[in-house]
Amino acid sequence: MKKALRAAVACLLAGSMLGISACSDDKPEPGPTTSTQLTGVAAILDEAQGMTNEELFRRAIEESNGKTLYGIGNSSRGATAATAFIAALQAIDPSYNGTIEWTQPKNNSIFTILNADITSASHEFSMTLIQDGNQIQTKMINTGNLLNFIPKDWRDATGVDIDANGTPLALQTLSKVFLFNNLDVNANYTNVWDFVAEGSAPMFMGVNSEPVGKNFLYMLTEPTYAGYMKEAFDKLPAAQQAYFQKTVDEVAGDVEGLGLEGENAKYALAWIKLWVTQYNEKTDDGPICNDLVTTSAAGQSALIVYSKLRSVEESATASAANVTVAAYQNDYAGPGGYGYKHYLMIPKTSPLPWTAAAFISFMVTEYDGFAAWGKDIGGYSSNPNINQDHSEDGFVDGVDTYPAKNDKGYDWWTAADGGRLVLEDPEYASRVSANLSDWIDVAANG
Repeated sequence: MKKALRAAVACLLAGSMLGISACSDDKPEPGPTTSTQLTGVAAILDEAQGMTNEELFRRAIEESNGKTLYGIGNSSRGATAATAFIAALQAIDPSYNGTIEWTQPKNNSIFTILNADITSASHEFSMTLIQDGNQIQTKMINTGNLLNFIPKDWRDATGVDIDANGTPLALQTLSKVFLFNNLDVNANYTNVWDFVAEGSAPMFMGVNSEPVGKNFLYMLTEPTYAGYMKEAFDKLPAAQQAYFQKTVDEVAGDVEGLGLEGENAKYALAWIKLWVTQYNEKTDDGPICNDLVTTSAAGQSALIVYSKLRSVEESATASAANVTVAAYQNDYAGPGGYGYKHYLMIPKTSPLPWTAAAFISFMVTEYDGFAAWGKDIGGYSSNPNINQDHSEDGFVDGVDTYPAKNDKGYDWWTAADGGRLVLEDPEYASRVSANLSDWIDVAANG
């Protein structure tokens, strides 16, 4: 019931940005609002939400022929998608000569850049692909600086989960998964609590250097995921339960003050406290992956972006065959990782809003629009109809050579009886971060 209430609130919030209702009992009905208060970009997006791709593409051609759309995003692959989008417009009108220039800022500066553009006298960026639900909610949605656009063709797609991926609109869910080097036969990672056991030090990017990593810790306290942590705790041997119980008791008194809900929140807090005091901090997931797959890393573990396995260079001392996805073990208990999202949004000052809306719809409804991301394991479109099958990516000549690369897909990863991926919720993360962020920092130093 609480989850449904939060979803309803999120839908109403997203709709209020355009002055429309963004949700209903089933699928939102497309079409313009009767409100007379909408102007500028908001009014255009309100109208655009009732249009098919074909209609949007023709509006984009009219608006941006001979012009350049500037996009900014956390993924460089936006440039590849842009090339495919321009080709789609030229297939409709061969004379179309608009272009897209894509910028990928570094060091989490995208919020500063976007806000500077929105508040300036002249505006450059027409759309963004952005991550970190916590900051998006507090800095962009609550302020009204970024507007949500939900394409009609995406809404009408079979199996689309509008509540989960429409507020704001998600391009994809990316997974960070627990992995361990399987060359040490004595290594035991069959329970999420094993990663915070005494002596364990999983490799992980610093929680204050990569915000989505800290969002993972926030989301663990959400009642559903805290429940997963309690269930995993209950499956531990008595000796391990006794070891962890001391920390559970230490943090139990912090639950109410942090504004957390549910009797299981103390188990999430205990795991978080142990995690931040024990993990082996690294600067980037790529180097972590390269270290973990080596023969010298026997028994070590990590929580990293799943798709990093694609870049492993096979050699006598390094192989993707040397790692196991913890959640793929039949007896694994607890969450198998974290799912954060790339969101597609439009600045309220977008110079080319029709083209931005058409480009966004292209990315979430067309196979070619998502192909730049869909080619790899661990990234799942918000539209299941355009996901690629990676269930046998680890096979070589019919032989299951690299089992860790056999992606079981979004439905399995997010199921309660599957990978139990902890999914980012911008509204929840932003609500608890005000208190929980400092608590985490104190725990890490303490």
